[in-house]
Amino acid sequence: MIKNINHICFDLDGTLVDSHKTIFNSTIKSLNDLNIQNDLDETIFKDKIGMHFVDIFEDMNIRVTDFEEFIQVYKKNYFSFINDSQLYPNTEKTLEYLSKKGFIISLLTTKAQDQAEKILAHFNISKYFNVIMGRRNGIAHKPSPEPLLMICDEVNVSPEYSLIVGDTELDIICGKNAKVRSCAVTFGYRSEDVIRSYEPDYIVRNLSELCELFPTK
Repeated sequence: MIKNINHICFDLDGTLVDSHKTIFNSTIKSLNDLNIQNDLDETIFKDKIGMHFVDIFEDMNIRVTDFEEFIQVYKKNYFSFINDSQLYPNTEKTLEYLSKKGFIISLLTTKAQDQAEKILAHFNISKYFNVIMGRRNGIAHKPSPEPLLMICDEVNVSPEYSLIVGDTELDIICGKNAKVRSCAVTFGYRSEDVIRSYEPDYIVRNLSELCELFPTK
């Protein structure tokens, strides 16, 4: 049981939505549309989901000279492949349960703000979120604590009464940097061994287990 939590902040990809096929296919198409040479390996790419594209391309030696142009093309292509994505089991049931329990629910993702909002709307789960924080100009992204602390401030809940839930080291480190407790999920884009090595406060193997951590509020 987790006590003294009023606000739960979720990651998106690999936590609420199984989207790696959509991300991979739209990335390949966008690079090809821009005539950018690449030899993306899907397995290696999947292990990097959650990172900013700048860092992914640097790690994979893909030269993108105009990153903003790539992002605009990528955002257009993304929804052509949206049907390759699906909610993880019990996603909506979990959000509904936590909402009915009176928790403030937020989203923190490295996706662009408008893209994050459209994805939640596509899956009809926007109604559960008090705040949606996507990538915004001038605001650092995970693992910086800045966006998470901004969310805490916006919902008027201090970090010590907040919990961040995610599937990658970026979520866990972001939580530690913000002095927010963290809960790792093991069904996303990092193996359980990898995510355990970052020492999250809690670990769940499916979202229904998260509900079990909050039998009462």
